[in-house]
Amino acid sequence: MRVGVLTGGGDCPGLNAVIRAVVRKGVQEYGYDFIGFRDGWRGPLENDTVPLDIRAVRGILPRGGTILGSSRTNPLKSEDGIRRVKETLVKQEVDALIAIGGEDTLGVAARLSGDYGIRCVGVPKTIDNDLSATDYTFGFDTAVNIATEAIDRLHTTAESHMRVLVVEVMGRHAGWIALHSGLAGGANVILLPEQRFDVDQVCAWVESRFKIRYAPIVVIAEGAMPKDGDAVLKDDTLDSFGHVRLSGVGEWLAKEIEKRTGKEARTTVLGHVQRGGTPSAFDRWLATRFGLHAIDAVRDEDFGKMVALRGTDIIRVPLAEATARLKTVDPSLYAEAEVFFG
Repeated sequence: MRVGVLTGGGDCPGLNAVIRAVVRKGVQEYGYDFIGFRDGWRGPLENDTVPLDIRAVRGILPRGGTILGSSRTNPLKSEDGIRRVKETLVKQEVDALIAIGGEDTLGVAARLSGDYGIRCVGVPKTIDNDLSATDYTFGFDTAVNIATEAIDRLHTTAESHMRVLVVEVMGRHAGWIALHSGLAGGANVILLPEQRFDVDQVCAWVESRFKIRYAPIVVIAEGAMPKDGDAVLKDDTLDSFGHVRLSGVGEWLAKEIEKRTGKEARTTVLGHVQRGGTPSAFDRWLATRFGLHAIDAVRDEDFGKMVALRGTDIIRVPLAEATARLKTVDPSLYAEAEVFFG
């Protein structure tokens, strides 16, 4: 059997660990051949490939990013996209395709598998941790650790100058990174996309910290929105999956806090640093297990499925189910964090 592998969407710590596990087990135990497609779905669209064998994946376990490259290409929006993907798979003699990605990449895989008969297996990847069919996605733990370390460092400089520091983290429309890093880093306010925030309440929490001579840290997810406003965007252009570019709400909030309280407020936008660098031990472990079970699904010809973590077990779920809705923060979890606000 000849198996294609691609990594789509935003890059993520742990992608190379999946590729390594898929190839190592596929070659050593099943005798499969592998081919990598460059830059996500652009590879099958344009027949852009790279050989994948055990030598190609040697030493990549601790590396961030992806040796295959990634992009937000959507073949469903490209002219003759489905035909071009099919022609590439036939030309390259690919019998099955492992797609590693988030809701967009796996949404394409679900359509290709369900509607067009392309034999796909999905692996869930996103630092946002917003895929509902799995307890955790790899990349999330690394992003949380990076954000937490940043918050730890910002505490000391905030206290030295007695100023408000607003930390904007990624997550798009799910607040998992903000919740976990904010709680772990001892933030005084955490603001999520799942619950619109009252700027006056945020200012009240900020001022209550200054009363005890404590410089407050506010952690805000990039998709968080005020009660009386809309999402703050860098621009309103859309990518091929219809997404706007989030970011800017942290800077907006800092200005509002400074204007309303008279306290100096600064912003730190962590941005892509959360996605870069070496993956954590947990993400290497999870990504490796996902890769091992993904190639098992190919061997079993159990296509149209995504591997997922449930408890400590790796299971398989339908791709259509895995991409049907986002996993967002439950209000009860946010209520736990509110104990530490103000």
